[in-house]
Order: sequence, then structure tokens, then C-alpha cells
Amino acid sequence: MNRIFIKSALVLLVLIVPACATKISNEAATVKYLDESRNTALEFRKKLGGVQKAQLESVGAENAIPVCKVIAPALAAEYSQDGRVLKRVSLKARNKLLGTPDAWEKQVLEAFDQSQLAGKLADNMEASTVSKDADGRWFRYMKAIPTQPQCLQCHGKPADISAGLKALLAKEYPEDKAVGYSAGEIRGAISIKRKLDAAL
Repeated sequence: MNRIFIKSALVLLVLIVPACATKISNEAATVKYLDESRNTALEFRKKLGGVQKAQLESVGAENAIPVCKVIAPALAAEYSQDGRVLKRVSLKARNKLLGTPDAWEKQVLEAFDQSQLAGKLADNMEASTVSKDADGRWFRYMKAIPTQPQCLQCHGKPADISAGLKALLAKEYPEDKAVGYSAGEIRGAISIKRKLDAAL
């Protein structure tokens, strides 16, 4: 009887230990990907913001439009490698093809807006999850992008945007919805997807 009990206990222990190890492994991977995503989003935002500010100061708003149209997607592509995809999304996208959120991103952006209405600062807003689709499992992360004062030249209230800039925006972005913002308002978010190893 004791031998049967000992064997049963050993079998149960063998089953429990791998399950615990898998759980710890999953949690460790999630923390790792969260830290990496935070750092990547911060680095991307600083780099893009520095280029935008330099362009606005040196060539003016009209000539700085290529920063968002060309340089921003190119920079996002640089960060989209090794199983990672980085993009900027918004509920009011300027570039519909590149900036339209998927279902989860839309839900997070709406939650960000609600949090801001409740008094939370955009700089502190982030979200993460693990999801699964036809391509596998993904770690997903979003970081809110607050509207900076210099952004208002192109993204502010329509009455405050110059006629020349409006015409140029209409030409470059026929379906533009990214106007009407105030400083500090959430303009959108940096969204990062990271492919998870099959074992996790």
C-alpha cells in the first residue's frame, strides 16, 4: 500500500514540476518582453521626436510633413525585425493604411481616452497582453503618445492650421482625420507585437 502511495506521489510530483516550470517560464518571458517593449517604444519616440523637432525648427511645418509621411514609417520599419512589428496607430489616423488600429489596438486606445478623461496623464498609459492568431502567439504592447505643443501646427484645431498647410495635408493625406487635438491629448499610440516562442 505504501509503495503504491509513494509511486502515485512521485507521478504527481513529476506532473506538477513541469507545469510550475512552464508557468515561471511564461511569467519571466512576459516580464522580459514588457521591459524590451517599453525601452523600444521610448527609444523610438525620442528618436522620431528629435527628428520632428529639428525639421520644424529648420524648415517649417509645411516642409516637415515628409517626416511623418516618409521618415516615421521608415523608422518603424527599422524597429520591425527579429519577430517584432512596430507601428503607430490612432483612432483618428492621418495615414489610414499605416495608422488604422486593429480590434485590440482600438480597444486599448478607447480605454486610454477614458483614462485621460478620468484625469490620468497620457505619459503614464500603457497596455500589454498575450494574444494568438493564425500566425502564432504574440506579446503585444501599446504606449500612449501625448500631443506635444509643436505637433499642433499640423494636428491642432482646423482654425489654427494655416491655409497652405491645410492644402498640403489634403494633397498628401486625402483621408486625414488627425486634427482637432490640444496639447497633452492622446494622439495615438506606439504599438509593438513580438512573436513568442512556440514553447512559451
